[in-house]
Amino acid sequence: MEPAFERAYPGTNKATKRHILSCALKCFDEGRFEAVTIEEIREKSGSSTGTIYHHFGSKEGLAAAIYFAALDDQQASFKVALLKTSSVREALKAWVSVYIEWIVGNPRLARFMFESRKSISTGARKEQLKERNEVRYGALKKFLLIAVEAGLIRSLPAETYPSLLIGQSENYCRAWLSGRVTTSPLEHIDVFADAAWRSIAVAPRADA
Repeated sequence: MEPAFERAYPGTNKATKRHILSCALKCFDEGRFEAVTIEEIREKSGSSTGTIYHHFGSKEGLAAAIYFAALDDQQASFKVALLKTSSVREALKAWVSVYIEWIVGNPRLARFMFESRKSISTGARKEQLKERNEVRYGALKKFLLIAVEAGLIRSLPAETYPSLLIGQSENYCRAWLSGRVTTSPLEHIDVFADAAWRSIAVAPRADA
C-alpha cells in the first residue's frame, strides 16, 4: 500500500477505497494506462464493479484519485522542505531534492503520473489539476519573485520556470524509471540542482 493513499484517505472507513486505489495502481503499472479496464481492476481488487463506481465514478475518476493523492503527497513534502530554507538557491535545491527523492521513493506512482498526465490534464478534472498545480508552485514562486526583485534571477515568463527548474531532473528520472539508465537519480541531486540554478540565475558581470 502506497503511503500516499494512507495519507490521502486515512482511517478504517476508507480502507476499501485505499485497497481499490492500490490494486488499480498495480494494474496501471503492469499495462498501458489507456488499455487497463475496470474489469481488470475489479478482478485485481476483488471488489464489485458497483463498489468501484460508487467510490470513483469511472475509470477516469479512479485515475484522477490516484494522481491527486500522489500530487498532494509531493506537495506536502515540498512544503516542509521549503520552510527550512532561507534563500532562493536553498529553496531551489530543496525543490529538486524533494522531487527526486519522492520519485525514487514512489516509483510506481511516479510512472503512473508520467503516463497519465496528459489524460488528467485534458479530462474532466483538468480544473482540479490546475488548482493543485497553482498551490504546488505557489510557495516556490514567492521565492522566485523576491529573487527577481533582488536581481538574483532572470525575470522570465512564469510558465517557463517549472520546465527550467524540473525539466532536466524529470527527463533523467523518467529514463531511470524505464530502465534506460541505472544510476539512481539520488546520486545526481547536486548536479540537477546546480543546473536548475544556472538556468535562471543572473549571470555575473564580466567586469564584476
